[in-house]
Amino acid sequence: MKIFRLVTIGIGIWILAVCAFTFSYEFQILHNPEQQANMVLSLSILPLVWLGSSIYYKNGVTTNGYIVGVVFFLIAAFLDTLITVPLFIMPNGGNYYTFFTDFSFWIIAIELVGVAMLFYYIKVYPKVKTIKA
Repeated sequence: MKIFRLVTIGIGIWILAVCAFTFSYEFQILHNPEQQANMVLSLSILPLVWLGSSIYYKNGVTTNGYIVGVVFFLIAAFLDTLITVPLFIMPNGGNYYTFFTDFSFWIIAIELVGVAMLFYYIKVYPKVKTIKA
């Protein structure tokens, strides 16, 4: 497992996801801007994790997709703890508890891990299986 590459890609995914989340507030379509931002994040995380996974697996790495997804999630949760909650959530009346117990947070976490696993089983696992056979 290439730890440095995995962490770097995870940070990149988090940065782009936060940009999509905050940018969605600029073009309010729904009456509830928080719900709109969560929907935009939920949709943008799919191609971001797919792209991040493709970059990670580019040079023949065969780490299980579940591990890659969990590492991506842990990086995002760590950065949310250090940056997102203090800078974006707390000034608007939220706190760590409300952020990390929000249903949307866990749906997005499942998406993140699921897309990394899906990429692995579609693109990497068939090659690994034929090499071992």
